[in-house]
Amino acid sequence: MAKVAFLGLGVMGFPMAGHLAAQGHAVTVWNRTAARAGAWGAKFKGQVASSAKEAAAGAEFVMACVGNDEDLREVCLGEAGAFAGMGQGAVFVDHTTVSAKVTRDLAAIAAERGFGYVDAPVSGGQAGAENGVLSVMCGGSQADYDRAAPVIDAYSRICRRIGEAGSGQLAKMVNQICIAGLMQGLSEALAFGSKAGLDGRAVVEVISQGAAGSWQMANRHQTMLEDRFDFGFAVDWMRKDLNICLETAEEIGASLPVTALIDQFYKDVQLMGGGRNDTSSLIRRLPR
Repeated sequence: MAKVAFLGLGVMGFPMAGHLAAQGHAVTVWNRTAARAGAWGAKFKGQVASSAKEAAAGAEFVMACVGNDEDLREVCLGEAGAFAGMGQGAVFVDHTTVSAKVTRDLAAIAAERGFGYVDAPVSGGQAGAENGVLSVMCGGSQADYDRAAPVIDAYSRICRRIGEAGSGQLAKMVNQICIAGLMQGLSEALAFGSKAGLDGRAVVEVISQGAAGSWQMANRHQTMLEDRFDFGFAVDWMRKDLNICLETAEEIGASLPVTALIDQFYKDVQLMGGGRNDTSSLIRRLPR
């Protein structure tokens, strides 16, 4: 068992840190909203720190799951940041979905200070975090990954090293590109079926067992047909992720025409007031 700090207790981080505590790790948490950290401490009987630096002090592993590039920089750097509290030989594990650039920048700073860095974005959503079955794609040195993987196992179904620093974030971009296309396809298909007078549930029961089947179809078709979107991975966060994908595509010379179009469709959903809706709310744009 390890001494672990967990920074960021949102809908993902709260249960992820809980799994670490349940596995017997000595967990100290920090969150910008102190009440949230207090609630975690009361539920899981863990330690609560007043700063990222305090949480990281003496920890073998420091996990983070925050919002975006700037949030991550703020949590890591500065007098009260996690890097100021970490000792040589510790490993920082970032579960935030951020750019490969900020990952490589922070990994370089970590190396200068004598500790490891693994970028480890996750897929599986809130349900995956709560059930401890996330897919984790990692970047970093083999040695750092080998040390961190047994700890990450507390909340993962699969955890794999993709390559050097930034590779985990690039793999997460591939994941989000796939999800955007699949979600738009499912939205169009269900809307088409409704217009054609078909029973959407009956159709999905059949086609989900064939080549058209996907996680999105199995887990989101019913709520899409019922117009329920007050859960899951928010449109605002999806647009943040797709912006990272599109900026990276521009940098490396990749073409993402469908992703760029779907990003604008998500903008439409935001303008309809659905920024906090689940990503399956793309169907709201379509007549049924």
